[in-house]
Amino acid sequence: MFDCGKIAIIGGGSWATAIAKIVVNNTHHIGWYMRRDDRIEDFKRMGHNPAYLTSVHFNLNEITFTSDINQIVRDYDTLVFVTPSPYLKNHLRKLKQNIRDKFIVTAIKGIVPDENLVCSEYFHEVYDVPYDNLACIGGPSHAEEVAMERLSYLTIGCSDKDKAEKFAGVLKGRFIKTKISTDVIGIEYSSVLKNVYAIAAGICSGLKYGDNFQAVLMANALQEMSRFLTCVHPIERRIEDSVYIGDLLVTGYSNFSRNRTFGTMIGKGYSVKSAQIEMEMIAEGYFGTKCMKEINRHLHVNMPILDAVYNILYERITPEVEIKLLTDSFR
Repeated sequence: MFDCGKIAIIGGGSWATAIAKIVVNNTHHIGWYMRRDDRIEDFKRMGHNPAYLTSVHFNLNEITFTSDINQIVRDYDTLVFVTPSPYLKNHLRKLKQNIRDKFIVTAIKGIVPDENLVCSEYFHEVYDVPYDNLACIGGPSHAEEVAMERLSYLTIGCSDKDKAEKFAGVLKGRFIKTKISTDVIGIEYSSVLKNVYAIAAGICSGLKYGDNFQAVLMANALQEMSRFLTCVHPIERRIEDSVYIGDLLVTGYSNFSRNRTFGTMIGKGYSVKSAQIEMEMIAEGYFGTKCMKEINRHLHVNMPILDAVYNILYERITPEVEIKLLTDSFR
């Protein structure tokens, strides 16, 4: 019978902090890896993450902090990775411990750059972690609402249903409801794509397109997502499940969505660089757009929204021109 054992969080951002809050509320102990010692010291002094979700206070007696990734891997059984996807390889560069027998949970809503792999594929191919030891956390959920204890629904994906159920039990609580799925690859790809589509929604908002058009955009985005998932991982799935359409909608519409915020700035005329500097947070969709474009060059799925966002962000086509062309393709 599977047991999650001792659980560690790897990452120090807002979603890592939200997941840490959920897990420690239920288990009363977590390990927590953060790259920067100064951030750990500030956390211990203040009783909360000094940079993200600062309103969430923790009982420090329930947390073992470390900046040594080998220590966290050695001492814990379940490792929850919650780092921005562009930084994952850098975090793992110092890893010397074998993680093959660990239960790896990814809450990273992005693709590993240069590898063009979703995180479960990356851990399987590079670190030889069996697929039944790999899980993912899907939304719809914003870290800020979890911090405020607003009711949220999470889907745990894992090919081993028993392990998915056990980890879902770790997360389930007063303001968190959970369900399980075996569609790990589909959940991970949909988490990447919904960020791309949120950027598109933000761009259109910045260009003063209204709610009527945003609804059409989201409807077409769902169709586009479904086409891609059917091509890349052709299993039976219900695209209307909350982990797909729900995550798409909350990321496309919410003011908490950093990808929508990033897109809105682009639509208002900001350059990519200036938008990134002003946000001071990672918009995963920027990196995901390029990775998905490269992946789709081999798959040839019809993805006009992805193409439009790529052209705006990477080919420097003006948003007005590119979105007008996109609107002409919708029905």
